[in-house]
Amino acid sequence: MLFLVTLILVGFGVAMVFSSSAIIAKERFGDPNYFSFKQLISAALGLAIMFVVMKIDYHKYRHPVIVFSALAIVVALLVGVFFLAASANTHRWIQFWGFSVQPSEMAKLALIFFLAYFLEKRKGKVNDLPFTLVPIAIIVALLAGLILLQPDLGTAVSLLAIGAVLLFVAGLDLRWIAASVIFAAPVFYLLIFRVRYRRERILAFLNPWEEPLGRGFQMIQSLLSVASGGITGLGFMEGKQKLFYLPEAHTDFIFAVVGEELGLIGTCILLGLFAVFFWRGLRASMGAPDLFGFYLALGITTMVCVQAFFNMSVVLGLLPTKGIPLPFLSYGGSSFVVMLASVGILLNVSQQSS
Repeated sequence: MLFLVTLILVGFGVAMVFSSSAIIAKERFGDPNYFSFKQLISAALGLAIMFVVMKIDYHKYRHPVIVFSALAIVVALLVGVFFLAASANTHRWIQFWGFSVQPSEMAKLALIFFLAYFLEKRKGKVNDLPFTLVPIAIIVALLAGLILLQPDLGTAVSLLAIGAVLLFVAGLDLRWIAASVIFAAPVFYLLIFRVRYRRERILAFLNPWEEPLGRGFQMIQSLLSVASGGITGLGFMEGKQKLFYLPEAHTDFIFAVVGEELGLIGTCILLGLFAVFFWRGLRASMGAPDLFGFYLALGITTMVCVQAFFNMSVVLGLLPTKGIPLPFLSYGGSSFVVMLASVGILLNVSQQSS
């Protein structure tokens, strides 16, 4: 079922990328298939990797050479992007042959490997400050810090969410959770309210109609897109907001296009697919034959579903705008391939679950 749900999401995602990007691709590049063709290539590559990875025994990733090599490579790539030319005033991508690689997407999987390996080794000692919590804090802070410098707050928050869930399930004491919240509060205040464009996003979230043609424009267009779909939607390819009204229609706001073209029924079906993915991922983790498999499956399930939750919440105006793509649907090769490779690992754990 997990395998089937993933295939449905991939096919659905490629179709929606074509629908949401054909007009803008024709306008910018003279080819309506420009974005959808790239997404199709990413889907084919990701599925091929998923098929291979799902046949590899996940216990092979337990070796420290694999875990720490993955971390070292990711850190090197996250540092390397700062020596390349900026794209849209950010240092997030490594570009070659017309394609781009986003190291921050790989950082999520590398962190899951590390936490699964480390928490299994520290079984029963998760609340030991120097033995367990300090090493984990150093790794998480290093990865999140490098991603914040790009800057990319959304992905950094995703990393922190993955780490928080795994540590909580591992038995982290509430006093450490409270201490983390107290420490993080002023940091997030500085990162959000002392950075102009992030502060603007918060203000747009609180009252987008205060500046409907300025900072509130994207949120308003997103809500109009979802609202105009009604119960059954306007029909596939029939959406209007993607016609240069809704910014980032084929990337971070593709869920709004789903709402407009497929309506409440389509969005509920999509929510149902992610709910099934969440259920089967939890089932795989609970039935894993060892703690490494448990944390690995739980971390991957958390990565996919937390990201989906954040993206949909932003589109519906429930959270401030953050640059977090919708797994399997939003345009973007790095995210697509990493997600499918991660699902391959999850499927292998599921095959060995009792």
